[in-house]
Amino acid sequence: MPTGTSSFDVTATGVPRPGGSGRLAGHTVSRIGYGAMQLERLHGDRSAAVALLRRAVELGIDHIDTAQFYGNGFVNDVIREAIRPEDGVVVVTKIGADPDPGGPLPLRTAQRPEELRASVEDNLRSLGLDRLPVVNLRRLDAGPGIRAVGDQVVDLDDQLAVMTAMRDEGKIGAIGLGSVTLDGLRGALPAGIACVQNAYSLVTRADEDLVRLCAEEGVAWVPFFPLGSAFPQIPKVTDEPAVRDAAASIGCTPSQAGLAWLLRHAPNVLLIPGTANPGHLEANVAAGAIAFDDATLAALDSVPSRSADIRL
Repeated sequence: MPTGTSSFDVTATGVPRPGGSGRLAGHTVSRIGYGAMQLERLHGDRSAAVALLRRAVELGIDHIDTAQFYGNGFVNDVIREAIRPEDGVVVVTKIGADPDPGGPLPLRTAQRPEELRASVEDNLRSLGLDRLPVVNLRRLDAGPGIRAVGDQVVDLDDQLAVMTAMRDEGKIGAIGLGSVTLDGLRGALPAGIACVQNAYSLVTRADEDLVRLCAEEGVAWVPFFPLGSAFPQIPKVTDEPAVRDAAASIGCTPSQAGLAWLLRHAPNVLLIPGTANPGHLEANVAAGAIAFDDATLAALDSVPSRSADIRL
């Protein structure tokens, strides 16, 4: 370990933490992590997928977000091969949907308690773990995304009952929630919630009250779509003139400016930007070192928020 640093400043492999350190379910992690969904793009080049994850660890990433329904198990299988125990990586999985390769979307809702338990078992097997450090229950209460219908409309208390049972059994280390409403989170907090994953970015900030509640309760805020999305209805951070101006003024890309703003907006933010490109991975990590002057930050803070509530 370099002189003058503490165990909180560097990862288990001795690498400085990009974006600094944050807390997730009792673990110290780098504030810039990696969302593994886009690894599916490398399905035809498994060695490249493994190499990308190894490069992430080399860059100081020790928080990886995944799901069994990413690539119908391919992504979890690559993580199992690439990530070693000595890397000290916190692997976060999500449940609430299952793979559906032949359907109109590559996934289907799986919200019933017995389906949640089966999804946990699937993630345990594909990742080769005895316990999943954190499992996010992807609710379908808030957009963007698919919505529950019929017997997939399940009360959150019933879902939390099976989640806490699996935590007591040692299958789950901690429970997170995704696509949850403010009232839903308030009702769930007594069960012990480690993190929340909702769609949120500089240009889609409808969940500001949720961000504040999470900060007050020591819950990590882990936004998905931190730069917007390829879905045409969802605004892109990189299209915002104020973001482009800020990036030009400090010599970074608009994507880096959008990620850096999130890190500076709230202390409990942990980022999991995804990519299948090594160069983009390095650029995302570099965003952790970007600083804004007061005028630039004020200009970004004043960008109006737009809706990202679309249904697929």
